[in-house]
Amino acid sequence: MFSDLTFWIRGVIITQFLSALMHSLSFIAKPKPANETEKQLLDLSANYKMDLGGGIKRSQKQLFIGLSTCFTMIYTMGAAINWYFLKTGISPERWKGLLLIELIAYGALFLLMIRFTFWPPIIVTGLVFMFTLGAYLSV
Repeated sequence: MFSDLTFWIRGVIITQFLSALMHSLSFIAKPKPANETEKQLLDLSANYKMDLGGGIKRSQKQLFIGLSTCFTMIYTMGAAINWYFLKTGISPERWKGLLLIELIAYGALFLLMIRFTFWPPIIVTGLVFMFTLGAYLSV
């Protein structure tokens, strides 16, 4: 029984790190405009700052970096927690509780990714959710 759980948890950890890596790529990737319209769009996204209330002004690029940072951190934190608990060995009851929390969180993220993003984040988030579900069902 636990060897099945170990397989699924390792799958969760690997896909969480993969998701974190993919989200962190936006920090180093520089989009290249293909035409004048895209050049103007990228310039506005980087330089035009909207007033978000309370004196806070941010560009779309800054908001995108913030979102990518949050996704990178939530996946890295989940992988680190799962790795630590797998290494130290916790009871099946505690695994069940932790995995239920992760199942809800990553399930919500998966639904949001389906609704608002494109294939690569949908696929890696779906894999995290599927491995988490497999781990939860194997406890």
